[in-house]
Amino acid sequence: MAMRALASATISFGLVSIPVKLFSSAESAAAIRFNQIHKKDGSRLKQQLICAKEGTVVPKEEIVKGYEFAKDQYVLFTAEELEALEEKASHAIDIAEFVRAEQVDRIYLDKVYYLGPDKGAARAYRLLTEALRRTGRAAIAKYAARGKQYLVMVRVMNGGLVMEQLHYADEIRPFSEVPIDDAEIKQEELKLAIQLVEQAATEVFNPNGYTDEVRARMMELIQRKVDGEDITVTTAEEPEHKIIDIMEALKASIAAGAKGQTAERKPAKRATRKTAARKTAQEK
Repeated sequence: MAMRALASATISFGLVSIPVKLFSSAESAAAIRFNQIHKKDGSRLKQQLICAKEGTVVPKEEIVKGYEFAKDQYVLFTAEELEALEEKASHAIDIAEFVRAEQVDRIYLDKVYYLGPDKGAARAYRLLTEALRRTGRAAIAKYAARGKQYLVMVRVMNGGLVMEQLHYADEIRPFSEVPIDDAEIKQEELKLAIQLVEQAATEVFNPNGYTDEVRARMMELIQRKVDGEDITVTTAEEPEHKIIDIMEALKASIAAGAKGQTAERKPAKRATRKTAARKTAQEK
């Protein structure tokens, strides 16, 4: 089933304009959402906005937006003033420069959209895709939509283009703010840690090997409740946070990993033949 486009845009590439369509790269509807319900009668609750000073419900027509410039002090804006401040939605992806994609640190990544050619734009779309592929570069651009201006990167993926929405530099908090105490690393521990990493290393990341187990449990519980089952919930015990000997923990981890790999290497066919031979002997 073909995906539905979220919006239309135009990539400005020098004097070349490439009409494209934006598609979501992920299914956000997968999140499980709960409503607030009145336990007494099972009806859904409605939210009301209460004036902190008067303690009364404020009707929609009396609500305006304000910016807190000091503690409990606000400057108010009308809807018309805010609209004048917003970026006009030109839906243009204006390319400013071309960079090596690996130069853009992953910490800047916010969202990813697929880009597909709009009607009559297949040739220009393929041209930009091939040019980026051969040069090994990605395009840094600005994109105006929904009243905001976004910093984006357009790069090649699977023979097509994707647009990655990026954070601005002033939105990124410096890692230097993270407190990290000094500690001595023992070479014996480092050697075992590297061995543990190599033991669990793979050459290719396979996202299909991971599933949201919490969501699966929640959906199962929801269905059981829909079916009218009485559910008994047991509280999981909190894991103990105790100081352990790092060397012993590393050795135990390596031993457990080696045992798991040995179990995985047991040939299934041989076990099947033994089972079949046992059944034949019993029949005789």
